[in-house]
Amino acid sequence: MTKTKFNVMFLCTGNSARSIIAESVLRKDGGGKFNAFSAGSQPKGEVNPLAIEPLAGHNYPVEGLRSKGWEEFAGSDSPQMDFIFTVCDSAAGEACPVWPGHPISAHWGVEDPATVEGADADRRVAFATTLRYMKLRIAAFAALPVESLERMSLTSKLHEIGQMEGSTSATSELG
Repeated sequence: MTKTKFNVMFLCTGNSARSIIAESVLRKDGGGKFNAFSAGSQPKGEVNPLAIEPLAGHNYPVEGLRSKGWEEFAGSDSPQMDFIFTVCDSAAGEACPVWPGHPISAHWGVEDPATVEGADADRRVAFATTLRYMKLRIAAFAALPVESLERMSLTSKLHEIGQMEGSTSATSELG
């Protein structure tokens, strides 16, 4: 892989919280190596305001963030994705579109902060926790020498990143 900028898609069912947070974090923390996108299989049509709060509070870009369907990226004039990360378990199990160029994909599932019920403070903590988990994953991803790793090794490393703290896969494996 020798490219100046890599296109990265974060997929979730609703595209209103986790994938939006990941898109914003990669835009800022990607070291200029990545173009970040997000989409959903069944987009909510709006970004959860509680997803915007911690992003803005940590000076992550929020302008232009919107909930959109993955079909927006299916056209011949759409950017070709190099990496696709599912960030929710339901999106990981859905039949995804066929992406041109056969991007490398991995599952980076974290709990959905939008499903947390209770006091506003509890809900805000859930979104802040999601931001922390995405920052950790994206920092590990951005530190990889993606230009020089061969595909199999890179795929393995991306799957390892998906098992980091907060992983829904790790949680479900532990019972």
